[in-house]
Amino acid sequence: MLDVISEISKCVEPPKKIVRLREKTAKEICALIEKEIKKYPEIKGLELGGSFAKKTWLMQNSDIDIFIRFKKDVSEKEFEDISLSVGLGVLPVDSRDVRYSQHPYVEGKIRDARVNIVPCYDVKDKEWKSAADRSPFHTRYMRKALTPKMRNEVRILKTFLQANKILGAEIAIQGFSGYVAEVLILRYKSFRNLIDSIAEMEENQVIGEATKTFDTPLVIMDPVDSNRNLAAAISTENIGKFILLCRAFRDKPSKEFFAEAKTGISERYWDNLLVVRFNFKENRPDIIWGQIKKVIGALSSQLESNGFTVLRRRPHVGQDRKVYLFFFLESIEISSIYSQNGPEFFRHDDSKKFISKNLKDGEPMWIGKKQKITVLKKRQYVSAVEFMTDCLKNVKTNVPKGLQRDLREGFEVTVGKKNLTKSIKEVASELILVDDVFLYFD
Repeated sequence: MLDVISEISKCVEPPKKIVRLREKTAKEICALIEKEIKKYPEIKGLELGGSFAKKTWLMQNSDIDIFIRFKKDVSEKEFEDISLSVGLGVLPVDSRDVRYSQHPYVEGKIRDARVNIVPCYDVKDKEWKSAADRSPFHTRYMRKALTPKMRNEVRILKTFLQANKILGAEIAIQGFSGYVAEVLILRYKSFRNLIDSIAEMEENQVIGEATKTFDTPLVIMDPVDSNRNLAAAISTENIGKFILLCRAFRDKPSKEFFAEAKTGISERYWDNLLVVRFNFKENRPDIIWGQIKKVIGALSSQLESNGFTVLRRRPHVGQDRKVYLFFFLESIEISSIYSQNGPEFFRHDDSKKFISKNLKDGEPMWIGKKQKITVLKKRQYVSAVEFMTDCLKNVKTNVPKGLQRDLREGFEVTVGKKNLTKSIKEVASELILVDDVFLYFD
């Protein structure tokens, strides 16, 4: 294992020429922001943050994060308006864009570096007002705590996570943030120690010092905020993948774990894949992910309550401004009849009401298992396509108004890979192929 880690270690550190170029870019943009914020007495200053400031950045993911620190008595509206004015006033017009987290911020490109200008309040430790307020504290903490060797160990871990598609805290991924990677290396001191420890993790195990109990499969405490479980933002699927990856790498170390696998296209089970597709207009790609995750959960529940078993589901936002909702079903067509259990026959009043109600339908009724009165029912829908089509025509519950408008303008419900591009087929295939993480055990 150490030979593989040593080889990877030599590849993850950015070349000195690139480091100097990024540092020059960061210095230039900070100088521009310093000049711009002098117009606003509401701003106390700025601070370089993120992985670039902590020297844990990767070549492929080299954001320069700059935090504008506002006085804590500034209103939320001024906080947002002024920060956008600063960001839009500094970053090049042809590359800048407004992104959204708890508050909007401006992202842009200078040379080949992505720059994020993010607002936060200038508060004391643990007196956070906005979600970004902790970030400068994270930066200061890690700059002091991480040794040069640990910083490279963080890069190794990030490369490992990125190759296996579980790096990134954004809602589209719900994976491990760069800060989580730093916390893990700080805790275990090296990538090797981390692998050995995570491979033996037990359910609900706590990494760090917790002040209370958390209900997640794994608990990773924020060393800057003792009430914050960093693992709460990581999906159960990605926690499971991480643990299995660590076990597999420990047992069969290989450089393959650090190279992104090419996803193939399944040859099977397309007849079990229900696809919903529609255009979105007003919503921004960075906002719509949270909305469609909510929608796909609601639609899955609707499918289940109408007798369709959903094995897996996944939303996707395409480059063509289309939303894709994929449902891997046990069966696209189901039986037109099903049995429904009522009360036990010993329950006098309940059984009488149940019998009276269901006799009207004239369907078979009998005493079934566990002394329960059972009746045969007929389904309204036997086709998942027909059910989903009618459901989306009348959709209201748990669907944001913007998406309701998009759906009213048109949608498609299909089965399999009909009219899907190659890239979309690859995304859909992830639901109906063996998950890449299991292939390491072969």
